[in-house]
Amino acid sequence: MRIELRKFGEVLTSRPAGKEAFAAIRPTLDLHASVVEVDFAGVVSLSPSFADEFFTALKGMYGSRVKYLPTDNPSVTETLKILREA
Repeated sequence: MRIELRKFGEVLTSRPAGKEAFAAIRPTLDLHASVVEVDFAGVVSLSPSFADEFFTALKGMYGSRVKYLPTDNPSVTETLKILREA
């Protein structure tokens, strides 16, 4: 299963937006998916606050089955680095 973050906008920057985005997608998620790929194509900016709300909830459901697709977007790579360190 693949989650395309661009469906939630190009600029993903607030904690409330991250929480709202996860609430919107949650009913469509397949709890039995073997892998959940997160696609950052089309995202211009991703903040740690949005990512914390969205990815923490996603990891809570899928654990290690969440995989982040490669990206060269520095906003995304730095945000993911921050979350890993937290």
